[in-house]
Amino acid sequence: MSEKAAVLVAGSWGTALASVLADKMDVMIWTRNEAQRDEINEKHRNEKYLPGVDLSHRIVATSNMGEAVAGAKAVVIVAPSSAMRDVARALKPHWNEDMTVVHATKGFETESLKRMSVVIAEELGCEEGRIVVLSGPSHAEEVVKCCPTTVVVASLEEEQAQIAQDLFMNSYFRVYTNRDMLGVELAGALKNIIALGAGMSDGLGYGDNAKAALLTRGLAEITRIGVEMGANPLTFAGLAGVGDLVVTATSRHSRNWRAGYMIGEGKSVDTVLGSMGMVVEGIRTTKAARTISEKFHVQMPIAQQLYHVLFDGVEPRVAVEALMGRDRKTEMEVMSLETWEQWHA
Repeated sequence: MSEKAAVLVAGSWGTALASVLADKMDVMIWTRNEAQRDEINEKHRNEKYLPGVDLSHRIVATSNMGEAVAGAKAVVIVAPSSAMRDVARALKPHWNEDMTVVHATKGFETESLKRMSVVIAEELGCEEGRIVVLSGPSHAEEVVKCCPTTVVVASLEEEQAQIAQDLFMNSYFRVYTNRDMLGVELAGALKNIIALGAGMSDGLGYGDNAKAALLTRGLAEITRIGVEMGANPLTFAGLAGVGDLVVTATSRHSRNWRAGYMIGEGKSVDTVLGSMGMVVEGIRTTKAARTISEKFHVQMPIAQQLYHVLFDGVEPRVAVEALMGRDRKTEMEVMSLETWEQWHA
């Protein structure tokens, strides 16, 4: 019998990862939407999320969670951050410890500020080390076309990361492992804030100089809070950090960039969200990042100004002026000297 993997749920990224897995095994993808289920099974298409793409016949959709997971070697969860706890809770009765659980969601649980691996582990009643996170520069629209893509999988248990690496690795989808699960999750979530800002800068017509500065200082901001929370600073210079930041902040495939662009053009946040048709994780993450920065006493000026735009009604141009008018700084304020010395100890 062929090996089997389960993917929860059937959005653009979940469908793209199902396509990668289908190179090696049968894949059952779970969706609550019965019309979407029928479209995948009968037409081998998922037109809402990946229009015009023919899916492998090895991908079968179901609306039954138990059917999706039964006999699966691995379960890949790609639910929006706001739905992750509900999906993990629904998975619990069908999960067993022989299954590798991988998540590919970049965000926080807004109320608790918990990372997705923590949320999943709590609901499954297992150690966080049993969970693997998949992240890196990877647009679903390119992955389903078999464009060369490189990602990273991270877990506290190296064996689990290696299992995930073997599951996904193929001729066009290269996978590296990383033990810094905290850093990989933080980088994947926080870069969405900077991507929103980059889109906003483009929508305002500020050009390449402004965007380059935003990405550079944004990466410093992400690294600063990540290291303060205990992550390895080198993670932020890798695929989950600068790699994912570049692709998310410069491409029209990026829903975070597109949302920021429309806000920069003058559209309201509610109008933008109503027109997207998909979750914009960066908006939720901006709210979470503001609270996290206050909790750890770390300055995140870009996230702070984006919060004012998104939730306080501040005009984007006013927020940019506030950033440009900040007190003079030295560039190498990536992290505190104390934190740097602790990491090197």
